[in-house]
Amino acid sequence: MNFTQKLSLKSFKGKIKQKELLKLESKYCSWGDTVHYVSKPNVFERSEGSFLYDTSGTEYLDLQMWYSAANFGYKNERLNTALKKQIDVLPQLACQYLHEEKIRLAAKISQRMEITFEEKGRVHFNVGGASAIEDAMKLMRNHTGRNLSFAFMGGYHGRTLGASAITSSFRYREHFGHFGDRAFFIPYPYCFRCPYDKKQESCSLHCLKLFERLFETEYYSVVDKKTNKSEFGAFFIESIQGTGGYIIPPQGYFKGLKKVLERYNILMVDDEVQMGFFRTGRFWGIEHFDVVPDIVVFGKALTNGLNPLSGVWAKEKYISPDVFPPGSTHSTFSSNTLGTTVGLEVLKLIGESNFTESIPEKGKYLIARFKALQQKYPEIGHVDGLGLAIRVEMCHKDGYTPNRELTDKIEEIGLGGKLSAGGKKRGLVLDIGGYYKNTFTLAPNFYITKEEMDLGADLFEEALIKALKKKG
Repeated sequence: MNFTQKLSLKSFKGKIKQKELLKLESKYCSWGDTVHYVSKPNVFERSEGSFLYDTSGTEYLDLQMWYSAANFGYKNERLNTALKKQIDVLPQLACQYLHEEKIRLAAKISQRMEITFEEKGRVHFNVGGASAIEDAMKLMRNHTGRNLSFAFMGGYHGRTLGASAITSSFRYREHFGHFGDRAFFIPYPYCFRCPYDKKQESCSLHCLKLFERLFETEYYSVVDKKTNKSEFGAFFIESIQGTGGYIIPPQGYFKGLKKVLERYNILMVDDEVQMGFFRTGRFWGIEHFDVVPDIVVFGKALTNGLNPLSGVWAKEKYISPDVFPPGSTHSTFSSNTLGTTVGLEVLKLIGESNFTESIPEKGKYLIARFKALQQKYPEIGHVDGLGLAIRVEMCHKDGYTPNRELTDKIEEIGLGGKLSAGGKKRGLVLDIGGYYKNTFTLAPNFYITKEEMDLGADLFEEALIKALKKKG
């Protein structure tokens, strides 16, 4: 087989085509991404609604929708049409020039912030969540003159060098030298596995009190009590921890945290890359917690995964032209015409939809289905959710000890495409997160039907049963 023949796979079909593609992938693709977290990666060639299809045509129900990037379903006709139209009108434009969609999208987001938070501000676009996090860091440094930050244990903000410094996993920094700006990591209010062995109903936000205590004396290393100045410029949070396992903080926590931060001019930067655009049943996840962040970072679902557009919104005093002048940050593809066009259509779609009711209703139904499974299988230790951000934490039979092995087996069985729930051969696409990599983070399509949710629960149960048998 000559070089041209090796690269031309049109004559191959099904499993043979997948086998040949995987041969090429193993030789020419970097393994530095996350594809090989699983031992047997799939090759998909079509998607629609809540489903993916592999090279053999096998149907896979996707309950993670590209880590919450494709909130509005694969192949969404309305959003795809908006993209196609712009391709024929203004497909490219250098970001130093203006176009209507950028201006209108920034205005719509900012105007919504004025209504929701009663704060005026501005939007700066970028490409990808980690890049937007870097812009938030610039805003923080520019305003406070400080370069250090607080962040949460279990938090994830990206894998650029700057974002890795505030992401709690050492694994993402291990091979890349010393991180002088590494965050001061604070325990997250993970009530199912409280690091202080407290019970949520009686702890009175013990973890928040311990954070506040850091500011009692200069000898706890975070504040000069003579000037009341802190060494830290911001606290980077996620309204609900994403990669950490869709952990929902108790009410009152963020409100109390913001009060502490304000005393020392420490900004609250809210990372909504996964939870933004109605994943939780509100436009921003932070809206559930009665607090106004200083900066909001967003991405993923803004374009339904059709374009890597992200951005930051910041209060006017942090981002006005007087303090954040032209050239403060830039990226070649930021505010590109295709991404902003789809983003604008996404906001129009949201405005015409009833997601404030439909998403909590669907979330309640799907959580109930998994809680019913929890009653049957002690290995399901914890089920919780907010809107359609749902966590299913897998354990040993004691219902508490993390069980990563079982979690991995369930994922691999789902990706194997040999489940039969629903009357035909199918697969199930799941995402794994959590501190112990034992938590399924479910983020289904906003238009998922009751029948598809039932199918998802049935496929999950079938995969769980098979995994338990393999273990036995």
